[in-house]
Amino acid sequence: MEDLEIIELYWKRDESAIEETNTKYGKLLHKISLNILSNFEDSQECVNDTYIKVWKSIPPQRPKFFTAYLGRIVRNVSINRWHESRAQKRYSSGDILLSELADCVPSSGTTESEIETKVLSEIISKWLFSLPKNDRVLFVRRYWYGDSIKELAIKTGTTPNKLAGHMYRLRYCLKNALEKEEVSL
Repeated sequence: MEDLEIIELYWKRDESAIEETNTKYGKLLHKISLNILSNFEDSQECVNDTYIKVWKSIPPQRPKFFTAYLGRIVRNVSINRWHESRAQKRYSSGDILLSELADCVPSSGTTESEIETKVLSEIISKWLFSLPKNDRVLFVRRYWYGDSIKELAIKTGTTPNKLAGHMYRLRYCLKNALEKEEVSL
């Protein structure tokens, strides 16, 4: 079923919309959540919470890019769950993902206005689109979808050590781009 048809089911308040969403995107949503949480049960709950949030938000929302819409929701739900579990002293691979970006993205601990957040996202988007396609895909796969270095190394036909070095250089490049735009880190 096409995305527009699934969205239309949500607008009609047809419960089969959730089934269709799960059929088409369930594996992707589980992968995103599991990459952040490293816990199957928690990721399952986050995916279910995602379906509830989508049900409550459509309508009034009518997302243009349904995959990105779902991905953002499951990612946010999973990161919130990660913070909850971290507060309870449980470890997950989310520590690694967030710590790798800590040096080049401003802390979310400070109160930022919507304008500052929008400017930051525009700068990062501009930087991403300035990269060669392969680097852009690697960066998004690692830091949005949470794919492991090992998994990405296999997909790109390189060693995990070489890829880790390459990812370090990409983060350094992002940090320089943010500093050039005078974003305080």
